[in-house]
Amino acid sequence: MTLIERHKKAAEILPVAGSLIGGERYTSGAVGNFDHINPATGQAQANIALSGTDAVDAAVAAARAAAPGWRNTSGARRREILEKLAELIIKNGEELATISTLENGATMGFGATRFVSMAAEWTRYYAGWADKLDGLVVDTQRDEAFVYTIPEPFGVVGIIITWNAPLLSLAMKTPPALAAGNTVVLKPAEFTPFTSLRFLDLAKEAGLPDGVLNLVIGGPETGAAISAHAGINKISFTGGPSTATKIMQSAANNLVPVLFELGGKGANLVFDDANLAEAIPYSATFSLVNTGQGCALPTRLLVQRGVYDAVVEGVTAVVSQYITGDPLEMTTFAGPLVNDAALQRVSGIIEKAKAEKAGRLVLGGNRPGGELADGFFVDTTIFADVDPQSSLAQNEVFGPVLSIIPFDTEEEAVEIANSTAYGLSNYVQTSDMRRARRLARDLHSGTVGINGTGNMHVGAPFGGVGISGFGREGGREGVMEFVSTKTVLIG
Repeated sequence: MTLIERHKKAAEILPVAGSLIGGERYTSGAVGNFDHINPATGQAQANIALSGTDAVDAAVAAARAAAPGWRNTSGARRREILEKLAELIIKNGEELATISTLENGATMGFGATRFVSMAAEWTRYYAGWADKLDGLVVDTQRDEAFVYTIPEPFGVVGIIITWNAPLLSLAMKTPPALAAGNTVVLKPAEFTPFTSLRFLDLAKEAGLPDGVLNLVIGGPETGAAISAHAGINKISFTGGPSTATKIMQSAANNLVPVLFELGGKGANLVFDDANLAEAIPYSATFSLVNTGQGCALPTRLLVQRGVYDAVVEGVTAVVSQYITGDPLEMTTFAGPLVNDAALQRVSGIIEKAKAEKAGRLVLGGNRPGGELADGFFVDTTIFADVDPQSSLAQNEVFGPVLSIIPFDTEEEAVEIANSTAYGLSNYVQTSDMRRARRLARDLHSGTVGINGTGNMHVGAPFGGVGISGFGREGGREGVMEFVSTKTVLIG
């Protein structure tokens, strides 16, 4: 069976795309249609009706109508529904992973399947918070008022998610908002709507009442309508800084608070004393997982001069063994980019880096041929000796491109790592724990991973500084983002 045949067969599971409002398919006022292109084949596999501002109005109205009932639903019942949703995510995991692969090209073996388990974990975690959002009693003098606080939901939360890991992004935002008693108007990226559609089906099966979670499928103007809507009480957005700026400007008109998880240009600092047997495969793999389409990936590899040549050689050897190919195959490491625009952008970045001699190309730099030629594939690419001030080193690529940069001292490494406007995640590989603790403070980012860690944990806050955004997802801080605290004084 050819790649095209495999994907046509797999696409039979894709749900019919359309906005879902108040538990019903919304069929009015389509503002256009969008041909969804399978990123692995370059062929259209679905036609998507795009909704406009009238659908946003209807979704907000449905969410506001459902808000009193959901707010007054006991925390224990909200917990039960979210726990059931987590179970259904696992039960339908293969289907959800396949849908993700078909809509954005995430590989089954190194992305989509992992996102399923993470989404279930985040949903289950925030289910546990639903009945634990307690207020506080203030210690007052005997002749003063009795004072206590009540944690309350904001009301209607507008959630706008990105395309690179839609299931995980859904699970990081929607369960904490629902656990806190909010209702939601959700907008996925228009070219990755299928995961959200299936997520809503599972939420309804889990017992979520109609109107509590509403889905609007549309383009940028739909997201703008959510951001500017007077009926939205908070906005949570994952995406790029330029879009976040527009959202913030719109939200400012209604003084609506926002949570932004934006881009990154993470640095991975490998010191002379690092365990190279572990640091090399980690540095090679983690930087390029999900075909490099991740905001918190360590796409700048900073290596101390004493082990620089060994690390460049080792990382190149590891990456050269990875397979770029059909994302439905479990052995494939790197799949296609999400669409043709991403392909043209990443290819342009690679060609610009070559032309400017921003670094020494040691692997990749081209497009694969054969049956991959019609998809949006780029070879996994490594540049060594990269100028830390070059565009390649300073700007987010969001593709399978790794930049390797030498350094001599700890101070120089910190200076290079902190030289970008981003501040999401950084990483350190060293056997010196005093150094690790120093760097944890010195590196300008919301997260610092030391010696082979991932970039997030469900029980800990995740988010950025600088143009990587503000607000936190994960842990107690993640649910408190969706809670407003009321103070009560009784005389």
